[in-house]
Amino acid sequence: MTDEQAPVIELPDFDTLADLLVEEGLLTLSPAELHGLLCGQVAAGARFDPATLLARIGELLDLEPFSRELTRTGIMQLYLATLQQLQAPDFSFELVLPDDDQPLAGRADALGLWCSGFLSGFGLQERKGSQGLSIEGQETLRDLAQIVQITTAADAEAEEDENDLMEVQEYVRMAALLVFSECNEPDGQPSDAAAETAPVLH
Repeated sequence: MTDEQAPVIELPDFDTLADLLVEEGLLTLSPAELHGLLCGQVAAGARFDPATLLARIGELLDLEPFSRELTRTGIMQLYLATLQQLQAPDFSFELVLPDDDQPLAGRADALGLWCSGFLSGFGLQERKGSQGLSIEGQETLRDLAQIVQITTAADAEAEEDENDLMEVQEYVRMAALLVFSECNEPDGQPSDAAAETAPVLH
């Protein structure tokens, strides 16, 4: 570790983000979908300053401007922590999902919403669609689209279903890292194709 290494930014958890969104009156927006949307944007090469970030989220989700400073700060922290994790060499990237002690069906729904958000964010940022990805990358996006459909059907609490969900969740985590690595240079900067439309973080 060097003295110049950036401090680790803590990723806000699901409940913290849920409370912020409820205070804004956004009762139907899941923290999982919001995180997935941000991850999809970043994986496709987007970089944001605070004002651009909030405007983009409002635009993509058809929201009014966030009224509370605490919410704006929390979303910026979510973005910065996500970017830092995706760029980290130790694969420490995490998904913002409900805790493991929550009902299985709700966690499965949240994972589906995360995948939906990721695909929306990636598709809207990547002007050329998925054609710039490798065959593996394109298959990964198709897998995520399937997970959007299948996870919402989970309604059991059996141990094997729990294990299945954890396996799918890990697959989604690694899928996001794969897509990010294909669209960004090794130092974490957008690739030339992605940088053409990517706002820069100041």
